[in-house]
Amino acid sequence: GELVSIEEHADPLWRTGEVRFGGVLRQVSLACVPEARLGDQLLVHVGLALTVLEAETDPEPEEMA
Repeated sequence: GELVSIEEHADPLWRTGEVRFGGVLRQVSLACVPEARLGDQLLVHVGLALTVLEAETDPEPEEMA
């Protein structure tokens, strides 16, 4: 999902954010992804963001022989 807001905390283990999944907002822990920034795509499992996903790039189409 897309990270749309971040709530900072003095202790980084309590940092949270709202992630949008197809129009549904969920609050998730950002403890495992201190590098997460607004607009990032996150992989989330049971309310815990596990990783920041890299932007997809379209591969070059292969030449037709």
